[in-house]
Amino acid sequence: MMTVLRSRRFHLLSTFVAVLLASLLASELLSQRGRRGNRFAELEKQAIAQPFVGVRTNDGIEAGLFSVQSTGVSAKPVLDAARAFLASLSEAHRARATFRVDDPEWRRWANQHSLPRQGISFEEMDDSQREAAFALMKSGLSAKGFERSRDIMRLNYSLGEITSNFEELDEWFYYLTIMGEPSASQPWGWQLDGHHLIVNYFVLGDQVVMTPTFMGSEPVIAESGRYKGVSVMQDEMKRGLELMRSLDEGQRSQAVLETSKHGNNNVAEAFSDNVVLDYTGIRADKLSAPQRDLLLALVSEFVGNMNDGHAKVKMDEVRDHLDGTYFAWIGGVEKDSVFYYRVHSPVVLIEFDHQRPIFMRLPRVPTRQHVHSILRTPNGNDYGKDLLRQHYEQSHRAALALASTAQR
Repeated sequence: MMTVLRSRRFHLLSTFVAVLLASLLASELLSQRGRRGNRFAELEKQAIAQPFVGVRTNDGIEAGLFSVQSTGVSAKPVLDAARAFLASLSEAHRARATFRVDDPEWRRWANQHSLPRQGISFEEMDDSQREAAFALMKSGLSAKGFERSRDIMRLNYSLGEITSNFEELDEWFYYLTIMGEPSASQPWGWQLDGHHLIVNYFVLGDQVVMTPTFMGSEPVIAESGRYKGVSVMQDEMKRGLELMRSLDEGQRSQAVLETSKHGNNNVAEAFSDNVVLDYTGIRADKLSAPQRDLLLALVSEFVGNMNDGHAKVKMDEVRDHLDGTYFAWIGGVEKDSVFYYRVHSPVVLIEFDHQRPIFMRLPRVPTRQHVHSILRTPNGNDYGKDLLRQHYEQSHRAALALASTAQR
């Protein structure tokens, strides 16, 4: 009898200790997340307080790279889809989801899961609104880009399964906003904002700028659960490694910044709109013709998330500046290595980074199961800012000319 009582007491004590430890751990995790949230909120505040300049080198902004002109690629499908999405919303939801075309809201995107979002989430949409939202994404993205985006959303659910944390991590915790009034002639755009997936999509006539675009995931491959087998960021990883491994010893000595990777290396993520980043690595004019093709294929892997017609326009722009494009590398080159790479030219900046784990129970070193990538337009044209500036200037001149004519 005494043995049974001791056993029960031990069991109760063990249960109490386990619950207490779990409670303390949960409290500490919440405290850590709160501190991270406060830190990122402060970073956001500081970043938005700075006037937008754009990614640039220490030599400053290179002017004259972008111009308001027709691309010959219709943006009407995107316009129609945006109007249909807005029409599907209630008046109250529409008010929450719309901002001015030049609103600072563009710049408040963040990869972090814990920061507050603006707009309308997929979670609160009904089925018809969700389909309208997907139609907007499909109109602006390529088939590959849309599926990649959906898979990132699905893997966010997988992370919720792994961590048992569906309060913060779910397939539908992604928010849509419309910037400006969708128009065939006036500037406008849309933004998708959520954990590991941000798309900024600016439209002026038939011109499109789809940067900054952030894509990543933890995990990048679902090994179990509802979406077992879903994977992302594998082609970006393989193409980068293929290009790096094609370099000879002399070329590698120029491209490699560090041979080992110990931490996170991306520098142009959220709240880094004005980052100063000099060119480094190997210039594309030092590559062979086949290697230059590999570099273009790598860039296309990121640019190709945009619908095919506008992706071709952007790739033509990239080719025009190919000789001034740099490729840099940090990390190993073995088939299982973790690494970081950067592609940087006057008109495109790409970063790919194997990151330390945040949620997954892995050693605190970079892992292939946590990837971040960022695509930007340097020299002042993220969010289409340079095109918007020129549009305002042209509209102002036209208004002055009209007023002058009227006075005569």
